[in-house]
Amino acid sequence: MKERIYLFDTTLRDGQQTPGIDFSVEDKIAIAAMLDEFGIDYVEGGYPGANPTDTAFFSEKRTSQASFVAFGMTKRAGVSVSNDPGIAGLLQAKSDAICFVAKSWDYHVAVALGCTNEENLESIAESVKAAVGAGKEAIVDCEHFFDGFKANPAYALACAKTAYESGARWVVLCDTNGGTQPPEVRAIVEAVIASGVPGRCLGIHAHNDTGQAVANSLAAVEAGVRQIQGTLNGIGERCGNANLVTLIPTLALKSAYTSRFETAIDEERLLNLTRLSHAFDELLNRSPDHQMPYVGASAFATKAGIHASALIKDPRTYEHVPPESVGNFRKVMVSDQGGKANFINALKRRGIVVAKDDPKLDLLISIVKDRESIGYAYEGADASFELLAHRTLGTIPEFFTIEGFRVMIERRFDSLGRVKIVSEAVVKITIDGQTLMSVADAEGPVNALDLALRKDFGKYQHEIDDLVLADFKVRILNGGTAAITRVLIESTDSDGVRWWTVGVSENIIDASFQALMDSVIYKLMKNRQLAGKIAAE
Repeated sequence: MKERIYLFDTTLRDGQQTPGIDFSVEDKIAIAAMLDEFGIDYVEGGYPGANPTDTAFFSEKRTSQASFVAFGMTKRAGVSVSNDPGIAGLLQAKSDAICFVAKSWDYHVAVALGCTNEENLESIAESVKAAVGAGKEAIVDCEHFFDGFKANPAYALACAKTAYESGARWVVLCDTNGGTQPPEVRAIVEAVIASGVPGRCLGIHAHNDTGQAVANSLAAVEAGVRQIQGTLNGIGERCGNANLVTLIPTLALKSAYTSRFETAIDEERLLNLTRLSHAFDELLNRSPDHQMPYVGASAFATKAGIHASALIKDPRTYEHVPPESVGNFRKVMVSDQGGKANFINALKRRGIVVAKDDPKLDLLISIVKDRESIGYAYEGADASFELLAHRTLGTIPEFFTIEGFRVMIERRFDSLGRVKIVSEAVVKITIDGQTLMSVADAEGPVNALDLALRKDFGKYQHEIDDLVLADFKVRILNGGTAAITRVLIESTDSDGVRWWTVGVSENIIDASFQALMDSVIYKLMKNRQLAGKIAAE
């Protein structure tokens, strides 16, 4: 019979320590619902009483399936449980469980808490008993456990055993500084189990400061722990926490684990993994990591000709799991390294059928290679490639024509004598014989150009109202003031679809305009189901 691994998400608590991330109550409600629906066992929501946001968040239960967890400190030394306001706030929170953070390194007990080792053990015991007495599941995060064990193994073990013997359902071993190595994790977990705390009651909380949080979590599982703590997309303070988006499919799809363990995430739920990861990034208003394992846009992508040829014959030649098993998909990219196999496969998956001996295919390959020689990069701009393929192999509806554009940048002083930079753009387009001119200003020239381009699109205006410029990247391809510039633009719309377009020019504004034009045309094509079968990610 398979053993159960429990998944504990701390995105809303430890993940909130990430620089630049500050969840509102509404954000927390939305993320908790996403995690609950996906099937996570425990959702840690934050620290009630520590700030108004978390206090408001815990005013009611926010999950229907997952255990809703409140986080807080063990009682203060020298104060009874009944007189500790922090404990009172945790007991009153609308949660199913309480996760107490407890010092387990004697150095921290003396320096941070300023109490004796025995007083710290008493705080752990009394806090756990109070939670259990209130009908809540008790969890103890043994902070700095691995460093504490290396410094004073007897005391670190005493902290873990005190938590367990006082009634804690889970005793979580934390690599708070993130510097412990996988062999150390395994050996220390085995020592904890040998001391009398069973693996079925142990958890692992790994930070990623050496890039090994996932490896350390799996090493702990091998040693006997049965709860893993982590965050969505590995967010967290410093270098982040163990990435549940990587751990979950590894546990679910790799035979080394599936033969022995099971989690709450079955095959059907796993299909939503990529969507969950990307939706979370969207909520954070950031671009997804293209190279994230399993769910990244490049996770199942290849552009080398021999690799692409092998993939067409049997995907297993260059894929460790089927991309569709995690809601992702295979992507054979086109570039100057690609042979006909790349192009035929890439076109076929976009609904464009072309014979191997069609001269237009040779023309397309020649155009791509010529363009990439001057700076275009189509492996990172699927939408621009698809439009180029349609233009070369067939036709694209002429939605509009650009008569011209102008961008002006003015540097002036305001009434207080402060320098102010203002950019103004003018775009003139023709639709069905009618010429339209739009003017827009913004702080930056590309933003002004984007606003002017999409300000008045006549009969197509309602079709592009939901088009959003999600990301903008500029790369200088050679030196000097006349350098060639490549602009890559990521766009998205209300369907949640993302696409990438590219422009290259000696002029950054012109390169940006090329990419903006492709983005708008692609959107209009997508609306008519004439594009988007593969570039939409």
